[in-house]
Amino acid sequence: MNRLSCLMLVIGLCVGLSDAFIWNEKNTVFFKNSLGRNNVLKIHCLSSDDLGFHFLRTGETYDFSFHDSVGKTLFYCYLWQGPNFKFHAEFEAYEGGGLIVHYGKKNYWDAREDGIYFTHGTETPKLEYKWN
Repeated sequence: MNRLSCLMLVIGLCVGLSDAFIWNEKNTVFFKNSLGRNNVLKIHCLSSDDLGFHFLRTGETYDFSFHDSVGKTLFYCYLWQGPNFKFHAEFEAYEGGGLIVHYGKKNYWDAREDGIYFTHGTETPKLEYKWN
């Protein structure tokens, strides 16, 4: 009976993993500039890759998509705004991977005058970080 249980577990894992690779949806991190008029948002995100610098005018958005890795998946982001990009914030924009692999997870970050707001898209955005 023990061998049968192990065999069923292995078959279940193989079927589950093959379905995951065929049908999975990428995770996405979104940024939106909701700052005041003529206030440019500068974004720089890093993981194992450097995603480069992105500049958003008021109302513009930037996003990137990816699959969780078998190890830890982490995107750390730096945001700047204001005259000479005087105000900044830095935070983990996404964390996942490892034992729990996410598919189709969405993280929405909204830069506003009083700070950075966060939501997964199903709830009202909440202030997470203030500008330094």
